[in-house]
Amino acid sequence: MTTATPAVGDHIREWRRRRRLSQLELALDSEVSPRHLSFLETGRSRPSRDMVLRLAERLEVPLRDRNRMLVSAGHAPLFPERTLSDVALRAAREAIDLVLRGHEPYPALAVDRHWTMVSANRAVQPLLAGVAPDLLRPPVNVLRISLHPDGLAGRIANLPEWRRHVLARLRREVETSADPRLFELLDELSGYPVPSSPAPSRNGEEPPAIIPLRLRAGDKMLSLISTTTVFGTAVDVTLSELALESFFPADPETARALRELCPG
Repeated sequence: MTTATPAVGDHIREWRRRRRLSQLELALDSEVSPRHLSFLETGRSRPSRDMVLRLAERLEVPLRDRNRMLVSAGHAPLFPERTLSDVALRAAREAIDLVLRGHEPYPALAVDRHWTMVSANRAVQPLLAGVAPDLLRPPVNVLRISLHPDGLAGRIANLPEWRRHVLARLRREVETSADPRLFELLDELSGYPVPSSPAPSRNGEEPPAIIPLRLRAGDKMLSLISTTTVFGTAVDVTLSELALESFFPADPETARALRELCPG
């Protein structure tokens, strides 16, 4: 049996709806007539290669799905998908390694589009002490480790708010990417036991600007904030889906503790 490839019009309509745009809005933004766009969505007209790319750019379609749209329209895919070991990605791979190593003694890691850990620096390993071995068996999913009862969940002091943050972020990624594996991951993580402890009282204080990850590591309590870095000009599918998650100490005590956990 073979699986039918969706028509390019179906792709356009689906991404337009995901971006909450009307046909008129997309047509105006893409400088095409609403009539022509309607014909493209219904299959009465077949878009040129440039038209597919123009609509995909306006709809912020991921590179992987832009290739699918091109194929559905009868055109060759444009964006290559290489492995990180490919010689063509050597400069990017070296940049990733440089960022991860340079961030020590603070933890940093690289993840793919499904939150699978691709690489990590030395400061990550001490934080994973006590995590169940099966969760550390490749492929390692960092969100699963974060919220799984046999992962870090038992050592996260502010698990309720951290869980809300992780699930909200993942939910946004599902909405914007339409990736079925991310949807499955969201469903899995949402089914983990819900922490019963209440949200911390602020005692009249203003809410924090950033939600930290408060993680117990041995006899130390770490308070970490994170940033995400992506390749802004990537035209390779693999690189476009890669992200670097870097954690920083939220207080001087955490900075000292991290230097002890990952000495130079």
